[in-house]
Amino acid sequence: MKKVVRIRYILLGVVGGLFLIFFLIFLASKVTLGNVALIPIVGQITVDGTAALGSRTVSSEDIVAFITEADANPQVKAIVLEINSPGGSAVASDEIAAALKKTEKPVVALIREVGASGGYWVASAADYVVANRMSITGSIGVISSYLEFSGLMEKYGVGYERLIVGERKDLGTPFRELSTEERKIMERKLAHIHNFFIEEIAENRRLPKEKVKEMATGEFFLGVEALPLGLVDELGNLDAVEEYLKQQGLTRIDYIRYEKKASFVESLAGVWQDLDFPLKIVNANNRPILI
Repeated sequence: MKKVVRIRYILLGVVGGLFLIFFLIFLASKVTLGNVALIPIVGQITVDGTAALGSRTVSSEDIVAFITEADANPQVKAIVLEINSPGGSAVASDEIAAALKKTEKPVVALIREVGASGGYWVASAADYVVANRMSITGSIGVISSYLEFSGLMEKYGVGYERLIVGERKDLGTPFRELSTEERKIMERKLAHIHNFFIEEIAENRRLPKEKVKEMATGEFFLGVEALPLGLVDELGNLDAVEEYLKQQGLTRIDYIRYEKKASFVESLAGVWQDLDFPLKIVNANNRPILI
Protein backbone atom coordinates (compact mmCIF):
# COMPACT_ATOMS: atom_id res chain seq x y z
CA MET A 1 0.00 0.00 0.00
CA LYS A 2 2.83 2.34 0.95
CA LYS A 3 4.56 1.54 -2.35
CA VAL A 4 1.41 2.48 -4.28
CA VAL A 5 1.11 5.81 -2.42
CA ARG A 6 4.79 6.50 -3.01
CA ILE A 7 4.45 5.77 -6.73
CA ARG A 8 1.46 8.10 -6.94
CA TYR A 9 3.44 10.91 -5.31
CA ILE A 10 6.32 10.29 -7.69
CA LEU A 11 3.97 10.39 -10.70
CA LEU A 12 2.33 13.56 -9.42
CA GLY A 13 5.76 15.11 -8.92
CA VAL A 14 6.84 14.19 -12.45
CA VAL A 15 3.60 15.51 -13.96
CA GLY A 16 3.82 18.68 -11.89
CA GLY A 17 7.44 19.20 -12.89
CA LEU A 18 6.62 18.73 -16.58
CA PHE A 19 3.70 21.13 -16.27
CA LEU A 20 5.98 23.72 -14.64
CA ILE A 21 8.58 23.31 -17.39
CA PHE A 22 5.97 23.69 -20.15
CA PHE A 23 4.49 26.71 -18.37
CA LEU A 24 7.89 28.40 -18.12
CA ILE A 25 8.55 27.67 -21.81
CA PHE A 26 5.16 29.17 -22.66
CA LEU A 27 5.94 32.30 -20.67
CA ALA A 28 9.35 32.60 -22.29
CA SER A 29 7.76 32.38 -25.73
CA LYS A 30 5.54 35.33 -24.82
CA VAL A 31 8.40 37.53 -23.66
CA THR A 32 9.70 39.75 -26.42
CA LEU A 33 13.18 41.11 -26.02
CA GLY A 34 13.25 43.32 -29.12
CA ASN A 35 13.57 47.09 -28.98
CA VAL A 36 12.52 47.97 -32.56
CA ALA A 37 8.99 47.35 -33.86
CA LEU A 38 9.01 46.04 -37.44
CA ILE A 39 5.61 46.51 -39.10
CA PRO A 40 5.17 45.15 -42.65
CA ILE A 41 2.72 46.99 -44.94
CA VAL A 42 2.30 44.64 -47.87
CA GLY A 43 -0.41 44.77 -50.53
CA GLN A 44 -3.30 47.08 -51.29
CA ILE A 45 -4.17 49.30 -48.32
CA THR A 46 -7.81 49.02 -47.24
CA VAL A 47 -9.74 50.01 -44.15
CA ASP A 48 -10.75 46.50 -43.05
CA GLY A 49 -8.41 44.29 -45.06
CA THR A 50 -11.18 42.87 -47.25
CA ALA A 51 -9.43 41.02 -50.07
CA ALA A 52 -10.49 41.28 -53.69
CA LEU A 53 -9.79 38.21 -55.80
CA GLY A 54 -6.22 38.38 -57.06
CA SER A 55 -5.07 41.09 -54.63
CA ARG A 56 -3.24 40.95 -51.35
CA THR A 57 -4.50 43.55 -48.89
CA VAL A 58 -3.53 45.07 -45.58
CA SER A 59 -5.93 46.64 -43.08
CA SER A 60 -5.40 50.16 -41.75
CA GLU A 61 -7.23 49.03 -38.60
CA ASP A 62 -4.55 46.40 -37.96
CA ILE A 63 -1.63 48.70 -38.81
CA VAL A 64 -2.93 51.53 -36.61
CA ALA A 65 -3.38 49.03 -33.75
CA PHE A 66 0.22 47.81 -34.22
CA ILE A 67 1.55 51.39 -34.23
CA THR A 68 -0.44 52.25 -31.10
CA GLU A 69 0.73 49.08 -29.33
CA ALA A 70 4.38 49.67 -30.24
CA ASP A 71 4.16 53.30 -29.17
CA ALA A 72 2.77 52.28 -25.77
CA ASN A 73 5.43 49.61 -25.22
CA PRO A 74 8.31 51.14 -23.21
CA GLN A 75 10.57 48.38 -24.48
CA VAL A 76 10.19 49.65 -28.08
CA LYS A 77 12.54 52.52 -28.89
CA ALA A 78 11.80 52.92 -32.63
CA ILE A 79 9.35 51.81 -35.33
CA VAL A 80 10.28 50.53 -38.79
CA LEU A 81 7.70 50.22 -41.56
CA GLU A 82 8.60 47.68 -44.23
CA ILE A 83 6.54 48.89 -47.20
CA ASN A 84 5.71 46.97 -50.35
CA SER A 85 2.38 48.50 -51.42
CA PRO A 86 1.02 50.08 -54.61
CA GLY A 87 -1.49 52.14 -52.62
CA GLY A 88 -5.19 51.72 -52.01
CA SER A 89 -7.92 53.56 -50.12
CA ALA A 90 -7.29 57.25 -49.50
CA VAL A 91 -9.04 57.00 -46.12
CA ALA A 92 -7.04 53.96 -45.01
CA SER A 93 -3.72 55.55 -46.05
CA ASP A 94 -4.60 58.75 -44.18
CA GLU A 95 -5.50 56.77 -41.04
CA ILE A 96 -2.10 55.07 -40.95
CA ALA A 97 -0.23 58.31 -41.65
CA ALA A 98 -2.15 60.07 -38.87
CA ALA A 99 -1.26 57.30 -36.39
CA LEU A 100 2.43 57.62 -37.28
CA LYS A 101 2.37 61.35 -36.61
CA LYS A 102 1.07 60.76 -33.08
CA THR A 103 4.01 58.64 -31.96
CA GLU A 104 7.02 60.38 -30.44
CA LYS A 105 9.33 57.49 -31.20
CA PRO A 106 11.59 57.56 -34.28
CA VAL A 107 9.80 56.10 -37.32
CA VAL A 108 11.66 54.86 -40.39
CA ALA A 109 9.99 53.74 -43.61
CA LEU A 110 11.75 51.22 -45.82
CA ILE A 111 10.36 51.07 -49.38
CA ARG A 112 11.42 47.78 -50.89
CA GLU A 113 9.80 47.09 -54.28
CA VAL A 114 6.81 49.45 -54.24
CA GLY A 115 5.85 52.40 -52.07
CA ALA A 116 3.55 54.19 -54.49
CA SER A 117 0.44 56.33 -54.17
CA GLY A 118 -1.20 55.50 -50.79
CA GLY A 119 1.86 53.43 -49.93
CA TYR A 120 4.01 56.52 -50.43
CA TRP A 121 1.55 58.67 -48.44
CA VAL A 122 2.18 56.35 -45.48
CA ALA A 123 5.95 56.35 -46.02
CA SER A 124 6.06 60.16 -46.16
CA ALA A 125 4.70 60.36 -42.60
CA ALA A 126 7.84 58.65 -41.27
CA ASP A 127 10.76 60.65 -39.88
CA TYR A 128 13.16 59.06 -42.36
CA VAL A 129 12.52 57.26 -45.67
CA VAL A 130 14.88 54.68 -47.16
CA ALA A 131 14.13 53.24 -50.61
CA ASN A 132 15.74 50.69 -52.87
CA ARG A 133 17.28 52.45 -55.84
CA MET A 134 15.03 50.47 -58.22
CA SER A 135 11.86 50.73 -56.14
CA ILE A 136 8.64 52.34 -57.37
CA THR A 137 7.83 55.47 -55.36
CA GLY A 138 5.65 58.56 -55.64
CA SER A 139 2.66 58.23 -58.00
CA ILE A 140 0.96 61.18 -56.31
CA GLY A 141 -2.44 60.97 -57.94
CA VAL A 142 -6.04 59.80 -57.51
CA ILE A 143 -8.11 57.39 -59.57
CA SER A 144 -11.74 56.36 -59.59
CA SER A 145 -12.24 54.48 -62.84
CA TYR A 146 -14.87 51.89 -63.66
CA LEU A 147 -16.15 49.83 -66.58
CA GLU A 148 -19.22 51.24 -68.36
CA PHE A 149 -21.51 48.68 -70.03
CA SER A 150 -24.24 50.79 -71.67
CA GLY A 151 -23.00 50.18 -75.23
CA LEU A 152 -22.79 46.44 -74.68
CA MET A 153 -26.26 46.41 -73.11
CA GLU A 154 -27.74 48.30 -76.05
CA LYS A 155 -26.17 45.86 -78.49
CA TYR A 156 -27.84 42.90 -76.79
CA GLY A 157 -31.13 44.65 -76.08
CA VAL A 158 -30.65 44.97 -72.32
CA GLY A 159 -32.25 48.05 -70.77
CA TYR A 160 -31.47 50.04 -67.62
CA GLU A 161 -34.60 51.09 -65.74
CA ARG A 162 -33.62 54.20 -63.76
CA LEU A 163 -35.75 54.45 -60.61
CA ILE A 164 -34.18 56.88 -58.15
CA VAL A 165 -35.05 59.64 -55.70
CA GLY A 166 -32.32 62.23 -55.90
CA GLU A 167 -30.98 62.97 -59.37
CA ARG A 168 -27.38 62.05 -58.49
CA LYS A 169 -28.17 58.82 -56.62
CA ASP A 170 -26.87 56.57 -59.41
CA LEU A 171 -23.84 58.70 -60.14
CA GLY A 172 -21.13 56.37 -61.41
CA THR A 173 -23.35 53.42 -62.29
CA PRO A 174 -21.78 51.26 -65.03
CA PHE A 175 -25.15 50.91 -66.78
CA ARG A 176 -25.21 54.36 -68.39
CA GLU A 177 -22.77 57.02 -69.52
CA LEU A 178 -21.86 59.94 -67.29
CA SER A 179 -23.32 63.25 -68.36
CA THR A 180 -20.96 66.20 -68.80
CA GLU A 181 -22.12 67.70 -65.50
CA GLU A 182 -21.73 64.38 -63.67
CA ARG A 183 -18.21 63.99 -64.97
CA LYS A 184 -17.37 67.46 -63.64
CA ILE A 185 -18.82 66.53 -60.24
CA MET A 186 -16.65 63.40 -60.04
CA GLU A 187 -13.54 65.27 -61.14
CA ARG A 188 -14.13 67.98 -58.51
CA LYS A 189 -14.27 65.37 -55.76
CA LEU A 190 -11.11 63.69 -57.02
CA ALA A 191 -9.41 67.10 -57.16
CA HIS A 192 -10.22 67.66 -53.46
CA ILE A 193 -8.62 64.34 -52.52
CA HIS A 194 -5.64 65.07 -54.78
CA ASN A 195 -5.14 68.39 -53.01
CA PHE A 196 -5.25 66.66 -49.60
CA PHE A 197 -2.62 64.23 -50.89
CA ILE A 198 -0.38 67.09 -52.10
CA GLU A 199 -0.73 68.98 -48.81
CA GLU A 200 0.17 65.91 -46.77
CA ILE A 201 3.29 65.15 -48.82
CA ALA A 202 4.39 68.78 -48.68
CA GLU A 203 3.97 68.87 -44.89
CA ASN A 204 5.44 65.44 -44.20
CA ARG A 205 8.47 65.91 -46.43
CA ARG A 206 8.90 69.61 -45.64
CA LEU A 207 8.67 70.51 -49.31
CA PRO A 208 7.09 73.59 -50.92
CA LYS A 209 3.54 72.80 -51.99
CA GLU A 210 4.21 74.13 -55.49
CA LYS A 211 7.10 71.72 -55.90
CA VAL A 212 4.92 68.78 -54.86
CA LYS A 213 2.21 69.96 -57.29
CA GLU A 214 4.73 69.74 -60.12
CA MET A 215 5.43 66.10 -59.21
CA ALA A 216 1.78 65.22 -58.54
CA THR A 217 0.94 64.03 -62.04
CA GLY A 218 0.49 60.42 -60.97
CA GLU A 219 3.90 59.54 -62.44
CA PHE A 220 5.90 57.04 -60.40
CA PHE A 221 9.60 57.48 -59.79
CA LEU A 222 12.38 54.99 -59.28
CA GLY A 223 14.11 55.32 -55.95
CA VAL A 224 17.14 56.80 -57.66
CA GLU A 225 14.88 59.48 -59.18
CA ALA A 226 12.96 60.11 -55.96
CA LEU A 227 16.09 60.95 -53.92
CA PRO A 228 17.03 64.24 -55.67
CA LEU A 229 13.33 65.22 -55.69
CA GLY A 230 13.25 65.05 -51.89
CA LEU A 231 10.70 62.23 -51.76
CA VAL A 232 13.12 59.90 -49.94
CA ASP A 233 16.11 60.51 -47.69
CA GLU A 234 18.43 57.67 -48.63
CA LEU A 235 18.83 54.78 -51.04
CA GLY A 236 19.45 51.39 -49.51
CA ASN A 237 17.98 48.48 -47.62
CA LEU A 238 17.56 47.33 -44.02
CA ASP A 239 21.26 47.95 -43.38
CA ALA A 240 20.74 51.65 -44.14
CA VAL A 241 17.76 51.70 -41.77
CA GLU A 242 19.82 50.17 -38.99
CA GLU A 243 22.68 52.61 -39.56
CA TYR A 244 20.21 55.50 -39.22
CA LEU A 245 18.80 54.03 -36.00
CA LYS A 246 22.31 53.71 -34.58
CA GLN A 247 22.83 57.39 -35.34
CA GLN A 248 19.70 58.05 -33.27
CA GLY A 249 21.34 56.36 -30.28
CA LEU A 250 20.26 52.71 -30.59
CA THR A 251 23.40 50.73 -29.87
CA ARG A 252 21.49 47.45 -30.04
CA ILE A 253 18.80 46.58 -32.62
CA ASP A 254 16.51 43.60 -32.07
CA TYR A 255 13.22 43.44 -33.93
CA ILE A 256 9.72 42.70 -32.66
CA ARG A 257 7.69 41.82 -35.74
CA TYR A 258 4.10 43.03 -35.68
CA GLU A 259 1.92 41.32 -38.26
CA LYS A 260 -1.40 39.57 -38.58
CA LYS A 261 -1.27 35.91 -39.54
CA ALA A 262 -2.84 35.40 -42.96
CA SER A 263 -5.90 33.20 -43.24
CA PHE A 264 -6.03 30.37 -45.77
CA VAL A 265 -8.15 32.49 -48.15
CA GLU A 266 -5.76 35.45 -47.83
CA SER A 267 -2.79 33.19 -48.51
CA LEU A 268 -4.52 31.79 -51.58
CA ALA A 269 -5.28 35.31 -52.81
CA GLY A 270 -1.62 36.21 -52.38
CA VAL A 271 -0.67 33.60 -54.96
CA TRP A 272 -2.65 35.57 -57.54
CA GLN A 273 -1.44 38.97 -56.37
CA ASP A 274 -2.09 41.76 -58.87
CA LEU A 275 1.17 43.25 -60.14
CA ASP A 276 -0.38 45.96 -62.37
CA PHE A 277 0.42 48.90 -60.13
CA PRO A 278 -0.59 51.63 -59.60
CA LEU A 279 -3.77 51.46 -61.71
CA LYS A 280 -6.92 50.00 -60.18
CA ILE A 281 -10.34 49.57 -61.78
CA VAL A 282 -13.13 50.45 -59.40
CA ASN A 283 -16.84 51.19 -59.53
CA ALA A 284 -17.21 54.78 -58.39
CA ASN A 285 -20.71 54.03 -57.19
CA ASN A 286 -19.83 51.46 -54.54
CA ARG A 287 -16.05 51.21 -54.14
CA PRO A 288 -13.59 53.48 -52.30
CA ILE A 289 -11.57 55.99 -54.28
CA LEU A 290 -8.03 54.74 -54.68
CA ILE A 291 -4.78 56.66 -54.65
